[in-house]
Amino acid sequence: MIFKKNCFYLLLFFVMTNSNAQTKTFVIHTVAFYNFENCYDTINDPITNDEEWTPTGTQHWNSKKYYQKLENLARVLSEIGSSENPNAPTFIGGAEIENRSVLEDLIKQPKLIDKDYGIIHFDSPDKRGIDVALLYQKKQFQPTSFANIPLYVYREPQTIKEIIKTEAPEILETDDVIEVSTKNYRVYTRDQLLVTGFLNGEEIHILVNHWPSRAGGEKKSSPFREAAGTLNRKIIDSLQRINPNAKIITMGDLNDSPFNNSVKKVLGAKGKIQDVNLFGIYNPFEEMANKGLGTIAFRDSWDIFDQVMVSESLLQKDYTTFEYWKAGIYNKPFLIQKSGKYKGYPLRHSLTEIGFSDHFPAYIYLIREKK
Repeated sequence: MIFKKNCFYLLLFFVMTNSNAQTKTFVIHTVAFYNFENCYDTINDPITNDEEWTPTGTQHWNSKKYYQKLENLARVLSEIGSSENPNAPTFIGGAEIENRSVLEDLIKQPKLIDKDYGIIHFDSPDKRGIDVALLYQKKQFQPTSFANIPLYVYREPQTIKEIIKTEAPEILETDDVIEVSTKNYRVYTRDQLLVTGFLNGEEIHILVNHWPSRAGGEKKSSPFREAAGTLNRKIIDSLQRINPNAKIITMGDLNDSPFNNSVKKVLGAKGKIQDVNLFGIYNPFEEMANKGLGTIAFRDSWDIFDQVMVSESLLQKDYTTFEYWKAGIYNKPFLIQKSGKYKGYPLRHSLTEIGFSDHFPAYIYLIREKK
């Protein structure tokens, strides 16, 4: 394979068994998801629990640290998928974002500003003030509609204290907590973001997710993520009822692996293309998980919480329209902790070092034969 060095064209050479070899030119787009991990500004928001991320908070979060964090994120985002596509991702789904203003500061970073990213973001009911969002390159994608779709889940009153205070060995070390209303027992979590628009003239639908955490233990909190999977599946079903050939990408930090019920059973994602039926969902990250790869580490074990999945309509493989090509995890050495207790883990923020995130980004490529 030979790759053109201008913006969006990929040359793929298919070697034929006879002397009539053909050269085809393809358009390529990278679709990425990254948990930005605590992407806060330095301003205290009176309606969210962000006090930790202020100059007087426990993180001593000041302007210098904030802009270093943005610079680090911009470096990662500009390079995701660069092994096959020299252009930065056309789409970037993000999580753990405090507000629109941090995204506006992020896309102005030197490594991103020339990409001219648009922003789609809504504030969610999450008590920490962290949301999901979609960045997109305006030259390539024109959104026609977008909506934040709330996830309504509730906890029985008698079990609230149990799930919040449980200290089971399976609990991940995470800042993400389960917040429950004392009035109506609603679990406050992130909305699911749905964006529809045209990618180089083709309609595509993108869902960005950050499902409820494992705070309180994987098993006790699993019903929340299964509810998130149910909502995600309902949104996909509604799009497919309108257009059976709808091209849909759902991505996010699911706080579950490709094998958990929320993904495997509720969403119905399959790990092998040949097993994906009409209206089904393909999850390329299941195979990676089988190989021991991961986007997040805990107690020296790896798991893949960050996933990008596609509808069956993106698996036709004739490439006359945009189709799924392949997937990856962006885990370059500069993103990895070099020493200490967490050597080998994703390099996250600490009081002495401004890192990147406790997650690695996940991504896929879409390609279409150049017309």
